[in-house]
Amino acid sequence: MSGLFEGTTVVDRPIDEVFRFLAVGINDPKFSPRVQKIVQKTPGPPGVGTIFASTVKDAGMTTEREFEITEFDEPRRIRWTERSKNIVTAVDGGYDLEPSGNGSTKVTIFNTLEGHGIGKLVAPLALRAARKDAPAFALRIKSAIEG
Repeated sequence: MSGLFEGTTVVDRPIDEVFRFLAVGINDPKFSPRVQKIVQKTPGPPGVGTIFASTVKDAGMTTEREFEITEFDEPRRIRWTERSKNIVTAVDGGYDLEPSGNGSTKVTIFNTLEGHGIGKLVAPLALRAARKDAPAFALRIKSAIEG
């Protein structure tokens, strides 16, 4: 079973600035309390093929995750896929950005979650929690970029 969650917010910053903040990848702990640590594993600036490794804590469990950027269309779109195989993974995800007037930027984040093995039983719970948190998650992105 897989399912999508998404959240949208308007950030009071220009699209180029928002894109740069999100593209860095290692800023994730500033807005995602589940991300304990994240590093870029590949050299060079972020782009298609860049891999990030993170340590994430969900529901009391700590897991190691690896994501690869699969699309990088500056300053409007970033896509990724999770390369690691945990019980629940983000098979795809991304950010969509668009100008929102007066120098602000509309940001939409999404992830498609999928369960593997016993994770097929856990995935609906993880998806429900992610959907419930999505508006707050989007606001944490806004706060991190504006702060």
